[in-house]
Amino acid sequence: MAARANPLPRIGRMPAIKQGTYAEASIRVLKGLEPVKQRPGMYTRTDNPLHIVQEVIDNAADEALAGHGRRIAVTLHADGSVGVDDDGRGIPFGLHPEEGVPVLEIVYTRLHAGGKFDKGAGGAYSFSGGLHGVGVSVTNALARRLQVTVFRDGQVATLAFAGGDVVEPLAVRKAAAGDRRQGTSVRVWPDPRYFESAELPRADLVHLLRSKAVLMPGVTVTLAHEKAGRDAETQTWLYKGGLRDYLLQNLPGEPLIPLFEGEQYAGEGETENFAEGEGAAWCVAFTDEGQPLRESYVNLIPTVAGGTHESGLKDGLFGAVKGFIELHALLPKGVKLMPEDVFSRASFVLSAKVLDPQFQGQIKERLNSRDTLRLVSGYVKPALELWLNQHVEWGRKLAELVIRQAQTRQRAAQKVEKRKGSGVAVLPGKLTDCESRDLNVNEVFLVEGDSAGGSAKMGRDKETQAVLPLRGKVLNTWEVERDRLFANTEVHDIAVALGVDPHGPADEPDLSGLRYGKVCILSDADVDGAHIQVLLLTLFFRHFPKLIERGHVHVARPPLYRIDAPARGKRPPAKIYALDDGELEAALDKLRKEGAREGSWTIGRFKGLGEMNAEQLWETTLNPETRRLLPVHWGSDEGADGGAGGGYQATVQVLTQLMGKGEAAARRELMERHGDAVEVDV
Repeated sequence: MAARANPLPRIGRMPAIKQGTYAEASIRVLKGLEPVKQRPGMYTRTDNPLHIVQEVIDNAADEALAGHGRRIAVTLHADGSVGVDDDGRGIPFGLHPEEGVPVLEIVYTRLHAGGKFDKGAGGAYSFSGGLHGVGVSVTNALARRLQVTVFRDGQVATLAFAGGDVVEPLAVRKAAAGDRRQGTSVRVWPDPRYFESAELPRADLVHLLRSKAVLMPGVTVTLAHEKAGRDAETQTWLYKGGLRDYLLQNLPGEPLIPLFEGEQYAGEGETENFAEGEGAAWCVAFTDEGQPLRESYVNLIPTVAGGTHESGLKDGLFGAVKGFIELHALLPKGVKLMPEDVFSRASFVLSAKVLDPQFQGQIKERLNSRDTLRLVSGYVKPALELWLNQHVEWGRKLAELVIRQAQTRQRAAQKVEKRKGSGVAVLPGKLTDCESRDLNVNEVFLVEGDSAGGSAKMGRDKETQAVLPLRGKVLNTWEVERDRLFANTEVHDIAVALGVDPHGPADEPDLSGLRYGKVCILSDADVDGAHIQVLLLTLFFRHFPKLIERGHVHVARPPLYRIDAPARGKRPPAKIYALDDGELEAALDKLRKEGAREGSWTIGRFKGLGEMNAEQLWETTLNPETRRLLPVHWGSDEGADGGAGGGYQATVQVLTQLMGKGEAAARRELMERHGDAVEVDV
């Protein structure tokens, strides 16, 4: 008699979930400002309402930046609302020629609408804080009430909203006799439901407003704080000395040498991808001690996470100081200079003007515009070179500071080296090594093909970047025994170059011999390149898993296309790179919006890395400030505790299906199931 199976224990089992109906009516289309209300964290910070208030302040600052305003007044009212007044041109309130709705209403109720998109000749804004196009419409969506008053052309227009919807339609009246005011007045009541705290951080607001005054010399910025039963407290900022005054007031110590300051913008007709008016103003101080002050802005928008404009300043400072040290033969034998040796003791305020800034995320914390690095560096480096050679005594003092920083860094790296094993392996002959031994900065590129390896060797930073060319496709090592790995020359060379022996997921290998902090897989952006990526990732996952687990393995993303774009508006001709078809289409859409005629551009497709010259490879793929480098890791399944847990096992299953010799049937089933989704690259 067969035994009856015991029922599964209920402890730890997921409760049954009743499935709803999934049909045409299940698909919701969010209209207007609904996306913002549903997911406010995608559009703004939700810890407090400062960022939505900043969007209103930024609009007033854009008017001043365009030369149409000299005053910005912010008021913290006793009822919790915030008022922002400016003396700019005032938002137009007539009917939009295409939408048939008052423009003032469109600005506050439509995402991706505003004068900042009008970048052509005679446009409303040549320079403004980005093109995300959400701005005050997000402020309106997340406010209990928002009211706008516009003074323009002898008329006064008012409009009020609640939760993003119009509650008091547009009303226009004539201004009182003798009232010649121009500008916009906004009062907003943030909705506390969307924020962790309804309180505005006073210190952050003061810092923001003071920085606006610093960056716009001659513009008066005020903050009034109303309190029930008491007179309002008012603070006023007006900086005639601009960046210099601000930096001197906030330095952590006495500057070692006089401040280095400058300002330069592209003139009409300049090439090199820079439009008229693009450039930067900067003020830099070097101090011996204390926490350096570092603030950067793009079109008056604070970029607290830095970006390519800061990288350009760093590159320019390093190039000029290094050139001065070499010219005067000041560098001691055995000392290697690196950019951080110059930058680590630099305090600065940097204000960049960029025609079409591209930011990371909607809250604009980091600038991603690739050309801005060359823009800022190209202006800073020659200016500092000239200044140093005009003031040689100060230049020598700065050189002493930089050399001390380099010597301290090298001593710290040598301490790490002494703890490593004394065994010396013979490095592969085709490895072009880097000079640094600091794991925090050095990296090796495993490059597909000798021709690409040649470009990489010429274009790399020889101080921190090594190159190991690989011939052909690496062996599929998924089912290769560990003691047979070194029979393959390419695998042997990789292991010796890295300085780590093969190991398993449960092993504790000796990583003291690791020679590079980053191991970067660099292959073509086509199907063959993807295959080589998979083969190398298989090698690391199967035989060097601890390198992945500790974040040492990365995949470089070279571009697949180059677009030679014509001049459009204020933009000169430019070279634009795209990683894939999606980026290509997005870049072409952007060119169309900027006024480029259809078909006026030329699209080139890189068949391989070998087609890129050294400069192109550096700019797009090797330069740490502008490249795209993806860290490799395995995901963690629900309940997995990392390491060799659930995430690792799930990856093992996938790679077994893809790379195992006895998995032909499973691969065929996978291709039949997903074959229609594949785009064939021929």
